[in-house]
Amino acid sequence: MKKTGLALGGGAVLGAAHVGVLRAMNELDIPVSMVSGTSIGAFIAALYAFGKNWQEIRDIAFDLDWLDLSGLVLSQYGLVTNKKFGRIVTELLGHKNIEDALIPLSMVATDIGTGKKVVFTKGDVAVAVMASSCIPGIFKPVNYYGAMLVDGMLMENVPVSPLVESGAESVICVDLLSHHAFKKPENIIGLLLNAFYCSITNTTAIQIESVDLCISPDLSQFNLIDCDQIPDILDEGYRTALRVLKEWMEREG
Repeated sequence: MKKTGLALGGGAVLGAAHVGVLRAMNELDIPVSMVSGTSIGAFIAALYAFGKNWQEIRDIAFDLDWLDLSGLVLSQYGLVTNKKFGRIVTELLGHKNIEDALIPLSMVATDIGTGKKVVFTKGDVAVAVMASSCIPGIFKPVNYYGAMLVDGMLMENVPVSPLVESGAESVICVDLLSHHAFKKPENIIGLLLNAFYCSITNTTAIQIESVDLCISPDLSQFNLIDCDQIPDILDEGYRTALRVLKEWMEREG
């Protein structure tokens, strides 16, 4: 059996599609040997790596107010802190380190002080999720041993390289933004998300060229911040993943 790695990309509320992908993989009995995540993908990857099944993650996604993951803390670097997100991770998983995960887990963040990629494979899982999903300009950077860490989407929005470097023999990735239709932003959060995501879609295409399978659901009818869309986004992720994974399995024999 090949060691299969699963890379879950960023995309704010569109991340609900990841849950649909996990459902399809479960139904088709496709084992995952390691998982990586960036931004909202890091959150889903962490839950999955620590043993939450797709139904449990779905219930968490439905209950979560994805834009109420922050507390207002004025800072010269951002409007709010996403420590609340870290507390949610701790409430769901307990005080855990990444290396305690049932499936090897990696999460990508950006050191905004050096412009370098940071790959978390050990340490506090809540801190890593906070750093990986810390949208610059909205959230205050996460202070990590003196480094200023922000969202990993700036470096690798679909984190394939950590899986390859960890010895994955087959890589499946989920790109939430390949069909994204940008819409006129209605507020500062929408504006900043548009700015960041339009700058990374081209680099993502290059970074995922080598994967064995890319699942890219057409989420163009959805926006990045409306939580009412979550059930429909999840369903779209499931339908796309089921079809693409079945075709892939037939090709692989």
